[in-house]
Amino acid sequence: MKQAILAAFASRIDMPDLGVMQDEKFSLSRLRIELLSGLTVALALVPEAVAFAFVAGVNPLVGLYAAFLVGLVTALIGGRPGMISGATGALAVVMVALVAQHGVEYLFATVVLMGIIQIVAGALRWGKFIRLVPHPVMLGFVNGLAIVIFLAQMSQFKVPGTMSNTGHGMSGGVWLSGTPLLMMLGLVGLTMAIIWITPRITRVIPAPLAGIGVVAGLVIAFGLDVPRVGDLASIQGGLPSFHVPMVPLNWATFEIILPYAVILAAIGLIESLLTLNLVGDITGKRGGASQECIAQGLANTLTGFFGGMGGCAMIGQSMINVKSGGRTRIAGVAAAIFLLIFILFAAKAIEQIPLAALVGVMFMVVIGTFAWNSLTILRKVPLTDAAVILLVTAVTVKYDLAIAVVVGVIVSALAYAWNNAKRIHAIERASVTEKGAKVYEIQGPLFFGSAAGFMEIFDIEGDPEQVIVDFAASRVVDQSALQAIEALAARYEAAGKRIQLRHLSRDCHRLLSRAGHLVIDSDDDPDYAMAVDYGVRTGVLGAGH
Repeated sequence: MKQAILAAFASRIDMPDLGVMQDEKFSLSRLRIELLSGLTVALALVPEAVAFAFVAGVNPLVGLYAAFLVGLVTALIGGRPGMISGATGALAVVMVALVAQHGVEYLFATVVLMGIIQIVAGALRWGKFIRLVPHPVMLGFVNGLAIVIFLAQMSQFKVPGTMSNTGHGMSGGVWLSGTPLLMMLGLVGLTMAIIWITPRITRVIPAPLAGIGVVAGLVIAFGLDVPRVGDLASIQGGLPSFHVPMVPLNWATFEIILPYAVILAAIGLIESLLTLNLVGDITGKRGGASQECIAQGLANTLTGFFGGMGGCAMIGQSMINVKSGGRTRIAGVAAAIFLLIFILFAAKAIEQIPLAALVGVMFMVVIGTFAWNSLTILRKVPLTDAAVILLVTAVTVKYDLAIAVVVGVIVSALAYAWNNAKRIHAIERASVTEKGAKVYEIQGPLFFGSAAGFMEIFDIEGDPEQVIVDFAASRVVDQSALQAIEALAARYEAAGKRIQLRHLSRDCHRLLSRAGHLVIDSDDDPDYAMAVDYGVRTGVLGAGH
């Protein structure tokens, strides 16, 4: 018996595919592509991690360590090879208030708890609920993040050292002007041109890496006075060391960090799972949502114990990786290792890379990420879908991704409910089997949105003594539907008339029965696919408020 139970339990467990190459065949050419793609991603990660650390109000190395640890763990065991994770702005803007009020040690404790929550979400397979996100919300998410990535690059057009942290990003700086601005724009344009033309000449080297390399070479060779990575902050550091967050282990601490941990976990999982779907659409391969939740959770738990600020999937870097040819776990692992090498050994060299080259790469990411076709389909899709696309885009830019997705799903759900609520109607006819009876053939689902319309269908005073409500083309969905059926039966009963329910599907029958024997069985065979002729016992749910 025990063996049978264990076997049944084991059959429900989906073993994740942790193969390094997965569907790709190993070859030196594939390995070269993956390594170069990882190098390109690592170069683009440096200024992003430093900037997000500034936003959160922590040391730049806290952001760099998070990019390394979160990127490494999720690359090894994540649900979709090709995705890149690290410190993100969506999380940083939530962390800043915590750091300002309680200090960085509380941030580390929060990141640990955040990771535990994400692990629990993955173990319970809550990742599957990402399927509830409609396509218009996905389009709004992609467009909103593209705009956010674009706006984030604007800080690089300010004089280094003049930017201040306001809690909502780097602001208050002095804009470049005159020759420095023209040089910056020229180098950004040159980088974008190289990225555009390189694939038309050769695919030996990823186009973003070629753009960074050529522009960096020109700037260093000619000694051009333009902002460089080192102007943001030094990235020199050592290996991240194990560190238990120095916070009191009591209930008061838990009350402080729990709200932040829940918000961070939700934002991180939503952004990661939506990025997983986006990368899956581009590569034509699906990923494991719950596996990604667990990977993100393990990564953040580990990061909290090694002095990192936590993170989640990064759509910009993921797009760089995918566009550069990265398709396996090797690229993500290589990006993390290259980043660590930069911190330990190559900080001085990386700090000489002009910010213009990295801005040009991110601008090309914006162009590739934005769903331009959504602009042409706005007039072709239903008005509610067009409104959802614009709404999610605007909320993503104004607030954050989590709020935008929740708002988009709620609006889409309400629009769906309203459209289905208007579908309820009935076809009236005389009964063929019951002489003198009247049949109402209900069309459309019966649920909370259509319950009021359902009650308006019937002519109780003008109906004969026996009325049959046929649900062959309908479904009884929820408690509001049960309430409507009982209220209808009570009104017919008060008028001295009898009502029967016919053609309830099995799921409808179970729903009615669970309400407390609301359905009175007649002489039907319970093995039939459809049940017929049910009477209704009134007074079970009650008509009061």
